[in-house]
Amino acid sequence: MAEVLVYVDHVDGAVRKPTLELLTLARRIGEPVAVALGNGAADTAAALAEHGAVKVLTADAPEFADYLVVPKVDALQAAYEAVSPAAVLLPSSAEAKEIAARLALRIGSGIITDAVDLEAGDQGPVATQSAFAASYTTKSRVSKGTPVITVKPNSVAVEAAPAAGAVEALTVSFSATATGTKVLSRTPRESTGRPELTEAAIVVSGGRGVNGAENFAVIEALADSLGAAVGASRAAVDAGWYPHTNQVGQTGKSVSPQLYIASGISGAIQHRAGMQTSKTIVAVNKDAEAPIFDLVDYGVVGDLFNVVPQLTDEVKSRKG
Repeated sequence: MAEVLVYVDHVDGAVRKPTLELLTLARRIGEPVAVALGNGAADTAAALAEHGAVKVLTADAPEFADYLVVPKVDALQAAYEAVSPAAVLLPSSAEAKEIAARLALRIGSGIITDAVDLEAGDQGPVATQSAFAASYTTKSRVSKGTPVITVKPNSVAVEAAPAAGAVEALTVSFSATATGTKVLSRTPRESTGRPELTEAAIVVSGGRGVNGAENFAVIEALADSLGAAVGASRAAVDAGWYPHTNQVGQTGKSVSPQLYIASGISGAIQHRAGMQTSKTIVAVNKDAEAPIFDLVDYGVVGDLFNVVPQLTDEVKSRKG
């Protein structure tokens, strides 16, 4: 069976959930070979093997942390040349999509971004995507070279499938451009204790109807009761009520959680583009004609300041 390269997203050896999803998808089209780079790369092997990686190629060098993107492209190209895979899979993060684009250009291959599903095909892997602000679902395949595909988080349930996970050192020769852009400093993101927005299984978002930064406490309380991430519409972000890093939409982040709760969000096409692939969508809005209700699985017509606290209390009571 052909091998499939999987780029590992990890933090000091702790593998992030989107990578485990990629391994699940990779097993549909071949044998997963994981590529882990940077500090703690070797520590990823156990988790990767548990989820189907037959091999784990590792490399660590100061370049991966000290410079932007290109050293990782160099390493992934080295892995590609060593393995000759049937496909290369990466998560749909901002950095990984840049790596994917640069790699595809180097190896003369086509690229598919933001896939939400993947299956084997007679002429290569077939990816499912959402197009035109998620109004259509398309199936695509790369017709030239080795497919380079990025996949949205929460596109597939993680499945354990123990494999050998043999660790092998990857030899990387860095290109002349690898040290072109140096990272001078880093500021750790302040932790809220909530899940990462793009990876969360549940997202609770607030919009213009929240009517003020101080009122986002209502949204946060529901999110915390569910163990969810907090999102915001562009209107709420532009008004300064919530940070831009939490914006969901076409000019913000795209999310595909199992459950998306939209409170005080009208459902403009820009917002829908960022959350329409969510598995179950619930909306609370006092305007019965709001466009969001055309999209939802469950809708509540009512004042969010009455509905959301009651929902929060009900969740807490059932947990307690």
